Amino acid sequence: MAVSFTTYLFSVKKEIPHLDDDLILLLNEIASATKEISGKVRKAGLLNILGSAGKTNIQGEEVQKLDELANEILLESLKNCGKASQVASEELEECIVFSDSGYAVAFDPLDGSSNIDVNISIGTIFSIHKDSVKKPGKEQLAAGYVIYGPSTMLVMSLGKGVVGFTLDIESGNFLLSHPEIKLPEKGKIYSINEANKDKWTNEGLKKFTEYLKEEKYTLRYVGSMVADVHRTLFKGGIFIYPADKKNTNGKLRLLYEASPMSFLIEQAGGIGTTGKERILDIVPQSLHQRVPVIIGSKWEVEKCLEFMKEE
Repeated sequence: MAVSFTTYLFSVKKEIPHLDDDLILLLNEIASATKEISGKVRKAGLLNILGSAGKTNIQGEEVQKLDELANEILLESLKNCGKASQVASEELEECIVFSDSGYAVAFDPLDGSSNIDVNISIGTIFSIHKDSVKKPGKEQLAAGYVIYGPSTMLVMSLGKGVVGFTLDIESGNFLLSHPEIKLPEKGKIYSINEANKDKWTNEGLKKFTEYLKEEKYTLRYVGSMVADVHRTLFKGGIFIYPADKKNTNGKLRLLYEASPMSFLIEQAGGIGTTGKERILDIVPQSLHQRVPVIIGSKWEVEKCLEFMKEE
């Protein structure tokens, strides 16, 4: 019999000291919220919730109707569960504070929203710290993402490996489908937007991608971080979103994207770096801080760093 998300959490409670009843309740609320989002995504074309909301977020990016809806669903769930002390969202300018202590949640409500209108896999990314979101990623208590694709999957780490759950539409439950996700030490796929190659600020990175071609690697780039990292996690290889002439500090947000994804990748046996430092060691200086991201299998990331240092 398949194990449900809630049953799994209680079954590993003794193995993970920080996993108490409050955290289990909080994780269940996040899972429930993403089930609702999954339903909206599946019916988006029928509910008139596709396209732009006619506004921009704090990053100056166009907000999609589904971005806004997913954000509202998660905020309402976290507020009502009473276990979140503060909540930070990619879509909000400031952190919402509910209490002085408890669990701090940071999330990207709908990653890859530029792909919404063309029915490509998108997702929700979340990160949980104790008391404050402005802590280095290595102090995360839990992190994960939900990918809305051919099936809806929740992939998560509590700091002791990575597990995956698949949403069973009939029962409405996330069921344990991948009890131990391990990143291959070496893959054959690299993921980067090579259309921006002339804008990259590191010449070594350009040489690295040419090297990968010579080694018969395949380029796969969706443009939705959840989809690209999900494939990397299961197939191995490397995902790169580097700094460039326009985005000198990188494009991806530390709290909502880089840190939780690096946590998962490291827990699965891989590496997460900016090219200069381990992502999980970075102490956030601002809520919407951006960083370059290089994550994936150990062999490819280490080889990438070799090329970048030769510049």
